[in-house]
Amino acid sequence: MSSAQTPRELGYRMPAEWEPHAATWLTWPRPDGISFPGRYEPIPDVYARFIFHLTRHEPVHINVWNDDLAEIIRKALRTHHVPADRVHLHPFPSYEPWCRDHGPMFVVRDRGGLRDRAVVDWGYNAWGGKYPPFDLDDAIPQHVAHLRGLPTFAPGIVMEGGALDVNGRGTVLTTEACLLHENRNPHLKRPQIEAFLRDYLNVTQILWLGDGIAGDDTDGHVDDLARFVSPDTVVTVMEPDPQDENHEPLRENRDRLRTLRDQDGQPLRIVELPMPRRMEIEDQRLPASYANFYIANGLVVVPTFQDPQDARALDILRPLFPGREVIGLDSSDLIWGLGSFHCISQQEPA
Repeated sequence: MSSAQTPRELGYRMPAEWEPHAATWLTWPRPDGISFPGRYEPIPDVYARFIFHLTRHEPVHINVWNDDLAEIIRKALRTHHVPADRVHLHPFPSYEPWCRDHGPMFVVRDRGGLRDRAVVDWGYNAWGGKYPPFDLDDAIPQHVAHLRGLPTFAPGIVMEGGALDVNGRGTVLTTEACLLHENRNPHLKRPQIEAFLRDYLNVTQILWLGDGIAGDDTDGHVDDLARFVSPDTVVTVMEPDPQDENHEPLRENRDRLRTLRDQDGQPLRIVELPMPRRMEIEDQRLPASYANFYIANGLVVVPTFQDPQDARALDILRPLFPGREVIGLDSSDLIWGLGSFHCISQQEPA
């Protein structure tokens, strides 16, 4: 069931990631997928460790390619003592595992003490057609909406979850590098894209940052750069080495954040996060960033990289999430896929 009206017209909004979850959605990577070339072997263990921590706080739903992959999943989960009744496998095939971008984006509406939920089904084109085919990935939101019996909204434009971060009060954070790139919606200008964000996320304030980090094949997703951690606070990553190619773009983004205002016209509280050291595999720069954390019920999972800055990043983030356990989880293998824990997950609000 697809609505002809927009979420804004019907009173829906996109909740912040720290609002209560019903579950987390993941898409398990295929051994013969393109995301982890020559380095798939450690990936099931990375996923299983992530899921183990998530299931202590909320159920996990996994999109699965086929029965053979389901067996790989069950074996990995048993090895890491993940309770089977907290994980649900679904025969929803997807070529690659980046559920943040191809998965369902949920919106909610509170009326008379009851909560309605719906799914925004943006178009997905594998970050500008970089990795075809992607038709199965693009179909995931419809599968999930049908499973949950939820109405869907179809904006008819390309948009990825990792390109957007909301504070749940009417403000969204995004980047010019991604949303204005000609490989997404070349027929749209900035004012038209802003209109879609207002209509489908029900936001009133759109905060634009500039460029993304080096090695990011998404053309600058905001979830590697800056994230809301409360309605008025944003963490943003900084690179102190002026010789590093990330130094200037991240400084410019930080300076821009200092000038921006939220939906009420108030300045943002800005907290700086370090960047890990430069990471490369086979001469390819990897987009390692501590900003790619995932906020679950009672928990924040922060990617770590066997780096001296790991502990400092955790020390900065822990006071920002009172009442939540903030843990580091090694993402050194996962980052070979050019993403981390936020990129592979999608929250389903309660």
